[in-house]
Parts: sequence; structure tokens; C-alpha cells
Amino acid sequence: MNEISIKLSHPTKRVSGTVQLTGSKSESNRALIIRALSESKVNVKNLSEAADTVILNKALTQAYREGADQKIIDIGPAGTAMRFLTSYLNLLEGNFILTGTERMQQRPIGILVDALKSIGADIHYTSKSGFPPLHIEGKMFQGKDKVTIKGNVSSQYISSLLLVASALKKGLTIEIDGELTSRPYVTMTLDMLKEAGISHEWTGNTIHIAPQKHQESVLYIEPDWSAASYWYAIVALSESGEIFLPGLKENSLQGDIAIAKIMNHFGVETTFTAKGIYLNKVAIDSTKHLFDFKECPDLAQTVVVVAAALKRNVSFTGLETLKIKETDRIAALQNEISKFGAKLTAEDEIYHLTTEDVKDPGTVSFATYEDHRMAMAFAPLALVFDQITVLEPQVVEKSYPIYWEHLAGQGFQITE
Repeated sequence: MNEISIKLSHPTKRVSGTVQLTGSKSESNRALIIRALSESKVNVKNLSEAADTVILNKALTQAYREGADQKIIDIGPAGTAMRFLTSYLNLLEGNFILTGTERMQQRPIGILVDALKSIGADIHYTSKSGFPPLHIEGKMFQGKDKVTIKGNVSSQYISSLLLVASALKKGLTIEIDGELTSRPYVTMTLDMLKEAGISHEWTGNTIHIAPQKHQESVLYIEPDWSAASYWYAIVALSESGEIFLPGLKENSLQGDIAIAKIMNHFGVETTFTAKGIYLNKVAIDSTKHLFDFKECPDLAQTVVVVAAALKRNVSFTGLETLKIKETDRIAALQNEISKFGAKLTAEDEIYHLTTEDVKDPGTVSFATYEDHRMAMAFAPLALVFDQITVLEPQVVEKSYPIYWEHLAGQGFQITE
């Protein structure tokens, strides 16, 4: 695949068939930390093929490897790995430099570092205060057993602490300050810990995990609902669409299952079965105007693009965390949808999408900003426009490495 750009078109505008998705990246990355702390008691099945998961798996192996007074662990663009390892490495014997790409070194980590230092972690910034790279001295001596952390910045900070809490000598009590963003991801972490034998207490804004050992268990990773969201977009933008996604469950741990209800408002019907889900294109019968992504921010780009292409004037809230992701996703969305006439404007914390000027731009290139979700959210527009170009298509390796192959299997024509 050309590392500069690809062209996409879809002659029939119709899709049908089965798409087998990889395991959830979110579940996989949590499972890797749980397995690493379990002393071989926890096994993991259906691990994600996403680059982020591969990177975290290698980093965990490297952290344990003998040799070198100081180990440099470079997680590249893997944000979850950065946050989870920031806590985990404090438990190991050793001296670590935890670093990543230039963009990763611009993504804040200070809230998590402050929380860890408050209970005894020895962490220092090697460059800019509040940002990676981090110098972590392992074998933390735990002084306190309680931390307070803001809930509206990143749920991954909280999940990072929860994953290591049972391995701390005093356990850990986390007091969440203010409203909790992306609550389903915290619930996912706690549910997976429970499957591995780690119990917790959650009362109000306080979560407590006592010191305890993992139990013999198997964590089976469900297919990725975030990846499924792009197939919802494809069905929504097709002239005729019916797709079967095996293995996805109605009682999923993943917060991105919210896409099923959201896309019902954009003409995609979901049928849950024991073997997976069926997506069918149906007539749009919805006047819903405001969509809240506070608990599922990774779906926002997909839904904004679909709404723009379908010329739906709707509004969105819960997007504030998008500014600190792989890129400033709000700015990226504004830039790219403007190329076919859509506008996304802010009014306090509500974003309004206006589509009166939407038109087929003829030839159009979409930038991806080193962000896998930008590439996958905009690719379905090949069902609406005659041909589109996607720049840096290789970014999908981060979470869905066979995305382009799957699209080709559903009639998308992809050329370099």
C-alpha cells in the first residue's frame, strides 16, 4: 500500500456479506496488563491485531527482559500503552525511560503522573513538564493509598490506576473529581478485572480496590465495536446495505456499542443474534437533533462524517476530549468536512453541523493527521462521491490493520 495516498471509489454503491473484525483494542490492552500482573494465572484469547496492542505486548516483554541499567521503552503513537505503562512500570524492578512519537510527546500525562507521585511513585519528566518522555524508577514504595483525579480529562488515567491497584501493598482508593467522561471505559476495566478475580467497591465518586491476587481465568476478547462503527457508516451511506459482523454481543463491555442506537437515527437497523449482529439499511425515521458523545468519544468522527454526507443539520456535545487525541480531532473534522461544504461550529461546548452547502466536490483529498480514525471515518464517503483520495492510509494499522482489505472485499475499488 502506497504510504502517501490511495484513491477509493465504489461503482455499485451496494454492500452485502460478512466481515470478521479483529478483537477489541480497548479490551486487549487492558487484558495484557492484567495478564502481566497475574503471575501467569490469566490467559487471553482473540487478542487484537491492532498495532497499538502489538506495541504494548512488545513493551511488556521488553520491560521484563534482563540487562541494561536503563531501559528505553518507545511506544510510538500508542496512547493507551503510554498511559497504562506509566502506572505499570512503577511496580517493576528497573529504571525506565518511557517515550513515544513527537505527537505523543505533545499529549498531556501530568494528571496521571501527579496521582502516581502522590502515592509514592518516583517519576520525572525528561523534557517538558507534564508531557512524555518519562523517567520512571521502578519498585515504588507506596506511602498513601488514596488519590484524587479529575474525571473529565481522560478515563484512561483512571483505568491505568485501577489496573495496578490490586498489586499495590495498600491497594488503592480513587476519588473522581467532578463528572466522569467516558464512564463505559472505566466500567470495562472493572468488569475485566472482576473476570480475573479482582473485586472492587464503587460508591458515588469513589472506587476502592484492596490488595488481592488474580485468579485462574480466561479473558476472551470480543470483536471491536469501534471497528464496527465504520461498517455502520458504510451501510448508512450505501444505496443498499446489509452486513453481518460475527461475535459482537448485545451485553458488550465496550462503550462503543452505543453506535447501534446512534446509527438507528441515520438509517441503520441492528439485529442482535447469538452469533453476531446484522446491519441493514432502512429509511431514516428520526428527528433527533442533539447527540452526546461524552461516553463514546471515539465514535464522534464517524457520526459527524455520516451526518454531513446525509445532509443532516444536527448538533453534538461531549467532544472536548477529542482535542487531546492523536490529533486535535475537532479541528481536523472542521478542516476536512469543509472540503465538501459542511461546517462544524462551536457554541460553548455544543457543536453545530450545517449542511446547506454540501455538494459533490468532484475530486477531493482527505488528510488523516496521523490519526487512524480520520482515515476510517472518511473512507466511506467513496459511497457518496465518485472518487476520494485518502492521505497516509497506513495510519489504520494502529487499530484496524486490515481495514483496506475489508473494504476491497465489499466492492470498494482502491488504487494507489
